[in-house]
Amino acid sequence: MTPTFDKIHLKFKLNGINFNHEELKEVAYSLVKEGELYEQIIGNFLLDWLDDKDYVMVNTSGSTGAPKSIRLSKQAMVNSSVMTGDFFGIKPGDTALHCLPSKYIAGKMMLVRAMILGLELDIVSPTTMPAYDDLVHYDFCAMVPLQLKNSLHRMANVDKVIVGGARVSKALMEDLQGLKAKVYETYGMTETVSHVAIKPLNHLRHKSNHFKLLPNISVDIDDRNCLVIEAKALTDGKVVTNDIVKMVSANEFDIVGRFDNMINSGGVKMFPEQIESKLQSQIETPFFITSEDDDDLGQRVILILESDTNELDVSIFKVLEKFEVPKLIYNIPKFVKTETGKLQRKKTLEAIKGV
Repeated sequence: MTPTFDKIHLKFKLNGINFNHEELKEVAYSLVKEGELYEQIIGNFLLDWLDDKDYVMVNTSGSTGAPKSIRLSKQAMVNSSVMTGDFFGIKPGDTALHCLPSKYIAGKMMLVRAMILGLELDIVSPTTMPAYDDLVHYDFCAMVPLQLKNSLHRMANVDKVIVGGARVSKALMEDLQGLKAKVYETYGMTETVSHVAIKPLNHLRHKSNHFKLLPNISVDIDDRNCLVIEAKALTDGKVVTNDIVKMVSANEFDIVGRFDNMINSGGVKMFPEQIESKLQSQIETPFFITSEDDDDLGQRVILILESDTNELDVSIFKVLEKFEVPKLIYNIPKFVKTETGKLQRKKTLEAIKGV
């Protein structure tokens, strides 16, 4: 039987202490009144979760547009928690580490999973290098790629990690292969109440790996080849994404790139993500591919470096097709990113050009 949002699991613990519904309210009030900023955000969410409404308002990350506040059903968040628990074999009494910002859906869902599934949840500040006790055993945790990269040497006592919020680089993928912890990349968004598909990143039995849908979720593609998600337990109606995908099977897919990132240069359609993948092993500096207007081509491919210089050895472009080679290279000391660490391509380019 599926739990309901108005119940707190008897085995739920927060930072080692068991709380019922009313006690948790008092903790939430205390966090709002006396806690650090990240704790105040947690306290405010807990108060929203524990009130009489059947929904909460959640902010989107703003990675592809202006951040907005949307209404999510509490029961849908419970359903998502149960789906995640079933997929990963999470049991009441399991330990979990929460080191994500609780302002957005991924962080909020760590709290909901703990309350609904009966987890013993330890919370630490959501920094790029989470200061958790690496001698404590954790059955489950969630991180963004930068947190995972910075914690690789401290993962000996973690069993399962889900990573999302930004792309996992090839270099990080390689570093994960020696980890005892099983690491999974997630695919989802605020509108789908966190992840709807999972891809293993290490401990692979096969050479190829794809995003696999969680149970009771179906997908289709529209006339742009973008993913359309139907998840009746999570959202009303279908969620139309801007993610161009290649379907591998009815429940598996690979992401080709974002429709809104697509470059049309002289009639040739390209996806920055695919060009970036070819260049990953060639450029040590953080970079990304985008485009700018061109009188002859319509759009031209350009490369942006997070650096004090735009100098590169052009021989690295030998791995690219002729039409993929950047026509110009720009640099900027720091990329523009969202609070959750997602790259904002358009705003970074605007910052370079002083728009």
